[in-house]
Amino acid sequence: MQLTSARLFRSLVLAAGLAMTALPGAAPAQGLFAPAIVVDEMVITGYEIDQRTRMLTLLNAPGNPEELAREQLIDDRLRLQAARDAGIEPTEEEILDGMEEFAGRADMNREQFVAALAQNGVAEETFRDFVRAGTAWRSLVQARFVSRAQVSPEEIDRALAGSGGTSNVRVLLSELIMPVTPENAQEVRARADRISQYTSTADFSAAARQYSATSTRGDGGRLPWRDINELPPQLRPLIIGLAPGEVTDPLPIQGAVALFQLRDLEETGYTAPEISAVEYAAYYMPGGRSQETLAKARVLASKVDRCDDLYGIAKGQPEDVLQRDTLPPSEIPTDVAYELSKLDPGEVSTALTRANGQTLVFLMLCGRTTAVAEDTDRQEVEMGLRNRRVTALAEGYLAQLRANARIVEK
Repeated sequence: MQLTSARLFRSLVLAAGLAMTALPGAAPAQGLFAPAIVVDEMVITGYEIDQRTRMLTLLNAPGNPEELAREQLIDDRLRLQAARDAGIEPTEEEILDGMEEFAGRADMNREQFVAALAQNGVAEETFRDFVRAGTAWRSLVQARFVSRAQVSPEEIDRALAGSGGTSNVRVLLSELIMPVTPENAQEVRARADRISQYTSTADFSAAARQYSATSTRGDGGRLPWRDINELPPQLRPLIIGLAPGEVTDPLPIQGAVALFQLRDLEETGYTAPEISAVEYAAYYMPGGRSQETLAKARVLASKVDRCDDLYGIAKGQPEDVLQRDTLPPSEIPTDVAYELSKLDPGEVSTALTRANGQTLVFLMLCGRTTAVAEDTDRQEVEMGLRNRRVTALAEGYLAQLRANARIVEK
């Protein structure tokens, strides 16, 4: 029985920062209650992983359910401990309300949802623990970050301008993107935290020359003027909220950590069209960023002029070697959206990798679809800016907790 869709799962995770549980046929019964992961002396058992995987499977969660269950349970332990350290412990009433709210998003009440879970081997206590972690984290985030996420009238004006108001905003940015591996994760995140405090463009450029993995490292990470609408929607409120010289908090993207420094900002007298959809193709090349694979990518770039040409290149290879999508900007992965924002139709980026750096992404922009701009309510814009800022702060805090934690998988 499928409880709901991937869309529901994504909305629940984004809204609550929660985690869920296990796939059939994991560990033998005698080992289910043995420690499987230890997070700063907090034990996660095989049973919890099995339960979390089952729940993720019922919700059609994207990705590998068991791997996702492990990651989310680790995050839950860190969230709960951080909440306890701040004196926050959800009440029974708050937990029950949270369970009711969660069930309501699947068009059920709490009892119906618990019964549906039970029919598929997921215990009520698993659901309760899931909600408890999310409730504690939301309370902590509100207490810790809401006061730091206030939005000024000027920022709202800029956001309205950048989304198709009566004027438009251009920004002058520098980028610094550092690959993250299990071996260097703690070092890279500590370095990113330091760089995020920079206010000097010279210091940031020096760091980009030394550490950045992008093609702009030779220029100190400096990018040309960009219209704010060309940036991924996830980045716009973060960039708009900066003063010249300031740097974003470290932004975790797939396989890397990104930082952006605002060098300058200007309002222009024209309105750029809002982008409603972006069409792009990704051709996956084994070998990662090795010299041999990059050389093959340069040859390939000289042979293709449009996305349709890639079908001939991929002919006879496994179907998943070529991916082509048309998506709203908000649904494109942040790292992909950011690279696409630099391209014109037919242009290519080879800055990204997948599979822990073992696969090079040959990314081509096929085209963009524009939409007619609609009037936007100032209050909605303010709420959106504030929520995104709180989310970014919370994600950065969780990444810091992970970097500082001692995590041992049995």
